[in-house]
Amino acid sequence: MHDSAVPPALTFEITARCAATSARAGIVHTPHGDIPTPVFMPVGTHATVKAVGPDDLEAMGASIILSNTYHMLLRPGPELVARFGGLHGFMRWPHPILTDSGGFQVFSLGKLREVSDDGVRFRSHLDGAEVVLTPERVMEIEALLGADIILPLDECPPYGASLNEVRRATERTHHWAERALASKVRPDQALFGIPQGGMDPDLRAESARFIGSLPFDGISIGGLSVGEPKPVMWRMLEAVIPELPDGKPRHLLGIGSPDDLLEGIACGVDMFDCVLPTRTARTGGLYTPTGRVNLRGARFREQTGPVDPTCDCYTCRTFSAGYLHHLIRAEDDDSRGELLYYRLASIHNLRFLIRLMEGARRSLLEGTFPAYRARFQATFVPPDQAVAAEQRAKRPRPRE
Repeated sequence: MHDSAVPPALTFEITARCAATSARAGIVHTPHGDIPTPVFMPVGTHATVKAVGPDDLEAMGASIILSNTYHMLLRPGPELVARFGGLHGFMRWPHPILTDSGGFQVFSLGKLREVSDDGVRFRSHLDGAEVVLTPERVMEIEALLGADIILPLDECPPYGASLNEVRRATERTHHWAERALASKVRPDQALFGIPQGGMDPDLRAESARFIGSLPFDGISIGGLSVGEPKPVMWRMLEAVIPELPDGKPRHLLGIGSPDDLLEGIACGVDMFDCVLPTRTARTGGLYTPTGRVNLRGARFREQTGPVDPTCDCYTCRTFSAGYLHHLIRAEDDDSRGELLYYRLASIHNLRFLIRLMEGARRSLLEGTFPAYRARFQATFVPPDQAVAAEQRAKRPRPRE
């Protein structure tokens, strides 16, 4: 995959391991800077992390962000982005960027897409125009976008698919992975492989072995957090991790709940991304050490202190919970709350997760990760999963 005369686009060094779990700390080296791991990546779907700017991201300690190939293809188009110097120049973010393949968005399009061995044909949700994605075309698009880490086209089988359907999707993902490797053109970009396998542990392990045997620079574990119960998700991850190369970074796609991040780290995952913290913030949900709170609640109306006294983010250092409550409740005919609320709430939730990762990394370097994890679990109460699933079912499927 790499010409011996050309330095690799990415190197990974493991700096600490946990004796009691599979957790590890490391550093991912890229052309746009180093990424200390474990790390949470804010999601900038449309070349912007919703409601926050690059200066906010730098201030909160973000070292890498994720953007979406599918959405950037449809609007404004990769050729235009390339004329601005790629995503780094377009969005004025000088640090590492990861672009996913758009495979999950294609998966979520349902009846709008047709999958074959060649690729995916679908109708744009914007204007109905026909779009074709192949493994080769995805590599072309991501070369134009210019991210440091890129992902190949894959097929994510839906939760509840039959074993035969999952096997076909997994085999297709393997074939597409080989085609992506053969068509990658930029030596300054690192390509991560994506194992699939649905909810079958044997197929998961088989896919991990196959993808791990190919000359990818890292691994992005796909097809989880797609509706399955959390115990099932963790069983699938436990089937995957032992089959992956130890010396390559491991990325778990689409995981962002605070409690899940620490579980993922304990399993041996290095990198995470999810739209959850910013989406939750926009609906009034803010993270605290004891769990998620709803800022719309009347109990915050007269709270003069910050939402989280232990938090060092700009929001908690500067504003009271009472003020945030006022902003989100200031609804009129034109808005669902004052716009400033979305920025302040998003800053807090993202910083909460980044600070959680910083603490996990520090505990790994100090050899105290199990205690760090236990302290967090002793106070943080995650949302009831049955209630959360019911609420998700009532909401339209998001495209971000």
